[in-house]
Amino acid sequence: MVEYKARTTCNRDCPDACGIVATLDDGVIVKLEGDPDHPVTKGFLCYRTSRFPELVASGARVAQPMIRRNDRLEPATWDAALDLIAQKLLQVREESGPEAIFHYRSGGSLGILKHLTDLFFDEFGPCTTKIGDICSGAGEAAQLTDFGTSDSNDLFDLLNSKHIVLWGKNPKVSSVHLVPVINDAKKNGAEVVSIDPLHHKSSSLSDSSVQLRPGSDYELVMGIARVLFDTDCIDPKASEFCDNFDAFRALVHRHETDEWAQLCDVSEADVRQLAQRFAEGPTAILVGWGMQRRQRGGAIVRALDALCAISGNLFRSGGGCSFYFARRKPFRPFGAAVKHPRTIREPLLGRDLLDTSKPPIRVMWVTAGNPVSMLPDAKSVAKAIKQTEFVVVADCLMTDTARRADVVLPVPTLLEDNDLLGAYGHHWISESRPVVDAPPGVHHEVRIFQGLAKRVGLESYPQDSIDQLKRMALQVIAGQGAGLESLRRDGAIRSPLANSILFGDGRVLTANGRVQLLDEQPAEVQIEVPAIKGGASDPLWLFSNSTEKSQGSQWVGRGLGERSWIAVHPDALPGIEAGTVVCVTSPTGEIEAELRHDPAQRRDVAIMPKGGHFDRGHSANTLIAARATDVGLGAAYLDCLVRIAPR
Repeated sequence: MVEYKARTTCNRDCPDACGIVATLDDGVIVKLEGDPDHPVTKGFLCYRTSRFPELVASGARVAQPMIRRNDRLEPATWDAALDLIAQKLLQVREESGPEAIFHYRSGGSLGILKHLTDLFFDEFGPCTTKIGDICSGAGEAAQLTDFGTSDSNDLFDLLNSKHIVLWGKNPKVSSVHLVPVINDAKKNGAEVVSIDPLHHKSSSLSDSSVQLRPGSDYELVMGIARVLFDTDCIDPKASEFCDNFDAFRALVHRHETDEWAQLCDVSEADVRQLAQRFAEGPTAILVGWGMQRRQRGGAIVRALDALCAISGNLFRSGGGCSFYFARRKPFRPFGAAVKHPRTIREPLLGRDLLDTSKPPIRVMWVTAGNPVSMLPDAKSVAKAIKQTEFVVVADCLMTDTARRADVVLPVPTLLEDNDLLGAYGHHWISESRPVVDAPPGVHHEVRIFQGLAKRVGLESYPQDSIDQLKRMALQVIAGQGAGLESLRRDGAIRSPLANSILFGDGRVLTANGRVQLLDEQPAEVQIEVPAIKGGASDPLWLFSNSTEKSQGSQWVGRGLGERSWIAVHPDALPGIEAGTVVCVTSPTGEIEAELRHDPAQRRDVAIMPKGGHFDRGHSANTLIAARATDVGLGAAYLDCLVRIAPR
């Protein structure tokens, strides 16, 4: 027995980008642990990553190329697969133009070298690409408007906070390495407030909780701001460093404090107490990603930005409005500056693909994504992909999307990958290195596209080694002590481009250096109500939430089993026992689920797990209509009403 340890970095779609230590026995991984030397990971991993080898060992692993023959995916050689793809790409470009070729890259892997896939399709075409961002589109667009950037104070600046507001954020599930920082801040005297329609695991972190009406975050912000204006607790220089100050004040004064409180279904006393916390400061707002996944999600985040600014918390240590950390900022971008002939809106992908014509999309390539499971209106997405002439999916697992492909190309798992990572939950960058060799039939995406480029005659595509490509990506910061050799010697390195206080000089990064305050009332939102069925509940707001056991649509362990589950307050469906199989219906679709009771929830919400498999009837996205957010082309996942009835 030869036991040894190897280090790498988790590349999956999570804020933490954890350092991983793998223990191997004769080349077999026997344990995964958090890297104790990583300043954020600090020796522990989440449930889903620590058990990732179970998922890799499951029957879902793809370990050799597959080509569809006679309507079945069958094993093939790499030469056969790449030759077929090259022939199809050249044929379609010749017959229909590059706009008939669509490249879809998502966030299943956050490695920087994955952007080289974009470069291939930019140089081969340019081809059709996607626009929008289903994860953070509205929030990032809002902060770019308000501040000129979407970034944050240093993670550990929270230790200087007097108040920390978890606004729609559940770090115990979605950002577990934030939890120790919050606990250390509490030891320093910080008080934590949770603002969320749901009661969740992170409620236990909080000194107080406010369970507002679903989707009424804007109204609560306005109520808090009204108290600040009425009590002269606005930063006295706010009108100097903010544009649209009078227009924002006019929005706030559309209602009295008690009226704003009624609109968000919280007590006026809670609104006033929250205002007091912002007035005292320093108060940090940690913005969750759920609330910006509504049709007015951008307006909600812009209201939070404004609250942070006018209360005097934007430019100070211990304050800030943290939605995102600029994970790609330290890296040189891969990609060409091109004008794409056509775009597909990601949150409306099913509809857009079905509607394309002259020419239709004939070839679709999917990188680091499983759109059938993860996009709203899942039935339309599945239908659109199924009817596309030729679909290629590069993945390490046989997903709902891969099962509909004409060619499936196996790529490394996070434990076999070779890449660079930034994080959107902190400012440290790191390298991923293979801790085990990939199976012989698995190829790195860089190698796939280098081979494909030779086949289609794309001489401009880089044929460098992966190490050399990493050095190219690090050129921006290599002269500042963060080159490839430094990463390998020192492990994770804090980005030299990140300030401890994002706007420590009292100016934001907009064109004129002033905060752009929200100056218009958000548009009214209409949500379709599902039809009444016998014995059905009243309409309930559906929350499809992250879980501890899944990363997107990748589940460890048993997964969801025979069917998904849905949790409600017992009074939401009186007389129906927990464990009953129920039918969950929306105007878009219907699925079966096991009923669970949770008396800590509001009576107008229903909670299902995110990322259930579509082909197993688990996907909550079967129920969710395809709607875009007000800005940023995000997906309005949470603007969904359902009814529940016994099966």
